[in-house]
Amino acid sequence: MSRFFKGLGAGAAVMAAVLALLSAAVLWRNLQGEEALVPDGPAERAAASSETLARGAYLARAGNCAACHTAQGGAPYAGGRGIATPFGTVYAGNLTPDPGTGLGRWSAAEFRRALKHGRARDGRLLVPAFPYPHFSLVTRADADTLWAYLRSLPAVVQTQRAHALRWPYGSQVALAVWRAMYFSPTPWVPDAGQSPAWNRGAYLVNGLGHCGACHASRNLLGGPGKLDEPGAGSVLAAQSWYAPSLADPAQAGVSGWPLTEVVRLLQTGINDHAVVMGPMAEVVASSTQYLSANDLQAMATYLRTLPAAAAPAAPWAGSRPADGQVRGQQLYTRHCADCHGAQGQGAPGIYPPLAGNRTVTMAQPGNLLLAITGGGFAPATDANPRPYGMPPFDLPHADLAALATWLRSAWGHQAAPVSEVEVLLAR
Repeated sequence: MSRFFKGLGAGAAVMAAVLALLSAAVLWRNLQGEEALVPDGPAERAAASSETLARGAYLARAGNCAACHTAQGGAPYAGGRGIATPFGTVYAGNLTPDPGTGLGRWSAAEFRRALKHGRARDGRLLVPAFPYPHFSLVTRADADTLWAYLRSLPAVVQTQRAHALRWPYGSQVALAVWRAMYFSPTPWVPDAGQSPAWNRGAYLVNGLGHCGACHASRNLLGGPGKLDEPGAGSVLAAQSWYAPSLADPAQAGVSGWPLTEVVRLLQTGINDHAVVMGPMAEVVASSTQYLSANDLQAMATYLRTLPAAAAPAAPWAGSRPADGQVRGQQLYTRHCADCHGAQGQGAPGIYPPLAGNRTVTMAQPGNLLLAITGGGFAPATDANPRPYGMPPFDLPHADLAALATWLRSAWGHQAAPVSEVEVLLAR
């Protein structure tokens, strides 16, 4: 019996030692690369010039900060908007300089630490729905300029709502483990083998623009992937929209597009190949349409070099029920052909073509189904202030499946059919 208890004691000691080592490793990983907090100097306390404030406003647009940090009907940047995640709802914080509920008591160094390292003013770990893994690339100069702009905003009193995350995802222990597994501060280092335009585009896409927050894959714990890895692309929580891969030419890859067409899509939301809808329409409306021509060309330059991440999907080789195909074609003729054309050719600058349209043929049919049932609405932009839209069609499940299946086999398309179950899930 004494040997048994001695064995238990030895096992417990080993377990305690292992836990201590793991805890030390997690702590070390969480502190790795953080800059020391220093009091603001004269430069940080000085009133910002008009040029600095204009530059800060531009950077806030580039980062699309207001999209998350403005509640519907609320004051800009005052927070309160709920952001749905697979783990619960996160409420965005108040970025205005209110001293009680916003950033009024923060220092420039504390703001940089939050932006680039994901820590609150008191040192608590922030939930990575705030995309600090991407913002870690933001340069100190840009972070300080953004800080100067936020500090110039009208102060708004709006108390931070508590996140509604399932246990244990919002706990500091879980966040520390997540960071140890998936986050490493990454300062921006230009690639000497690439052009200045390519480097600027990479900085905007991967850093301030945080495109990978939506367009890169994530694992079950929310661990982020890369834009150019196999399986890139992600379903957005609580919206059902699929953010397609920016590297896959069968999804949203633009390696085969002219540079001008990529710029046009980011600036206006429409080009000869595509129309942005859903969450991406919000990005164009709130962010990319306001970027300079040079920055849009830089982003396009970088995006066009993303390598295809996976082999093209094999054409669907199965059969489609004849009655379903007939029904699908009838529905298209009745509801769609007047605008999109008998051959799916669309009308340039007005109605997008459906023949060869990647939203129609992607392996994931969710965006096609959402466009039909919810309507297709391009963003209103300065360059395209009154875009044409498509009304929603409230079709029965069977009809919607038949229409989508026919579209995915018409005009030479060879995509898999759509089932009524997929329609139900998309709705």
